[in-house]
Amino acid sequence: MDAVKLSEQLVKRKEIQEGRKKLVLLVLDGVGDIRHPDNDYQTPLEAANCPNLDALASRSALGRIIPVDYGITPGSGPAHLGLFGYDPREVEIGRGVLEVVGMGMDLRPGDVAARANFCTVKNGVVVDRRAGRPETEVSAEKVKLLQGGIQRIEDVELVIGPSTGHRFGVIFRGPGLAEGVSDTDPHENGEPIHEAKAETPAAQKTADVVNEFVRRAQDVLQGGDPINAVMTRGIAAPPDVPSIPQRYGLRCGAIATYPMYRGLARLVGMELLETGQSAAEEFQTYLDNRDGYDYFFIHIKATDEAGEDGSHERKVAAIEAVDEKLPMIVESKPEVLVVTGDHSTPCSMKLHSWHPVPLLLHSPRCGADGLPHFSEGDCNCGSLGIFLAKDLLPLMLANAGLLDKYGA
Repeated sequence: MDAVKLSEQLVKRKEIQEGRKKLVLLVLDGVGDIRHPDNDYQTPLEAANCPNLDALASRSALGRIIPVDYGITPGSGPAHLGLFGYDPREVEIGRGVLEVVGMGMDLRPGDVAARANFCTVKNGVVVDRRAGRPETEVSAEKVKLLQGGIQRIEDVELVIGPSTGHRFGVIFRGPGLAEGVSDTDPHENGEPIHEAKAETPAAQKTADVVNEFVRRAQDVLQGGDPINAVMTRGIAAPPDVPSIPQRYGLRCGAIATYPMYRGLARLVGMELLETGQSAAEEFQTYLDNRDGYDYFFIHIKATDEAGEDGSHERKVAAIEAVDEKLPMIVESKPEVLVVTGDHSTPCSMKLHSWHPVPLLLHSPRCGADGLPHFSEGDCNCGSLGIFLAKDLLPLMLANAGLLDKYGA
């Protein structure tokens, strides 16, 4: 039995019900990095001026986490599942599911969901996969047009909802649907929209419905410029996994701005809290809702965006912006505060990577390491060592005093 399953048996549900102890997971998306000559062999965490993070680090336990497994580069979905105490090698959540749940659409058992893009097709070929990046308001009007024109395909109901820019979501609802359908998005310009293919016999009906939806959508959008067609991707069914409240009795609040991360949080039983775009606004949302929840997931996106753009300077600035407002959380004195990332996004690579992620854990029980900085180097020397992300939640519960002793 691993630590996660054991912690579910040992959790002190009665103490959790009292609601006195607060656990905060602050995720700086993609914060991990590597030293590179282009940046004077300094990672963004090492280059950033972070007096608050560094002061906290000296009073905390440090370490590094591996999102999925050694050498495995994670997507954002698996990386966050690990942070939430699930083994991402066993639990998979498709992109379509994340998209529609994050948008607040009503995804039900038996449904199949797809992330979809508006695109521009000329002479049977996709010339712009994002249809000129239309404003969200423009896309929302096109979504209304689609929903009005394509409500059912045979015995399958379609629920279509707007996302941001050129993106939208589709829920297919009806009997006999299954995941395991290839994308119709060709993933590059200059090719025709692909035909959805069933990867298993059980998915054939879903593939047929998806292909008919793509065909009818072109009829509905005919003559639109630049929005005249649609593509689907990430077709998936919702997973059947126990939620964090079911597993531990924790009341969980999620503070995130991007649909995908909101979708992930909602799928594991967190309540979505409305917030603003800045760290200060997200931290204020935490303070405003502090009494209503036991566990808070707070997500910061700017660090990952900078890493994927290869901007060392922007990543440093994003870290410093979080550091400036960090006292808003620290001074509220949560029983456990963890600062980490879901994965590393080295600026020199402009991609997610397999490198272990720096982690700081602060609590009255953590046993301070006395290391001066929250950085990759100091986290390498921390008492927590290097461990799998899925074991973080049991460690947070233990440091909150919420796990019973094992055995006599």
